[in-house]
Amino acid sequence: MGIQERDRKVRRPLRRAGLEVIPNAVPDGTMPFVHGYGAEEVGSGFSHRYDTPRLVERLNEDWYDLAVSSGLLDQRREFLVQLPQGTRTHRAALRNMHGDGCTAPAVWTRVRLLERWDIMGRGAASAFLGVHAGHPGFAMMALDSSVYVHASTGEIGVDVLAVPHPDRSENILRYLEWITLHDSPYVNREFKERIAVWLGARTRSTVGPSDR
Repeated sequence: MGIQERDRKVRRPLRRAGLEVIPNAVPDGTMPFVHGYGAEEVGSGFSHRYDTPRLVERLNEDWYDLAVSSGLLDQRREFLVQLPQGTRTHRAALRNMHGDGCTAPAVWTRVRLLERWDIMGRGAASAFLGVHAGHPGFAMMALDSSVYVHASTGEIGVDVLAVPHPDRSENILRYLEWITLHDSPYVNREFKERIAVWLGARTRSTVGPSDR
């Protein structure tokens, strides 16, 4: 996929939602995936039913409050958002999540929140951050990995939560190790290798000279 196609299909819709993509700027050592945390590890969050008046506006307000209070945004209002490789959308990933196990996995992309933004409206409607307006689906993380923010839609409403320091969670680390050790038709080989490399680097960095 060329740069022009990526710009047309991915960057422009995100910019209309108020997110400026900063290419090739993900910090080294960023954990590739977050999953497997327990309810006790959720630091904060919010939920809204679909019948909530001014749903998109309320979701945007609460997302920003959570992003600021949790430390998702740095001083330049930059953070990471997980996007599918190529031009595959979140909507397509949901539709085919039990189909093609060889689909390229999602990767972190660095973005900057612009002055005018609409994450839960135009962002979700772009199909990269959700299914449609008011139905978000995304994963975000601070540049220093200090907090992970996840949005999902259920049968009756939207749930958004923040997990502090996901790279320190034993539950998450065990889940990532499980991915690398078990075969699954739904797990991409490239994805497993990326996780294995990150886990290996983390292990080496936590082993002191006297332990080697």
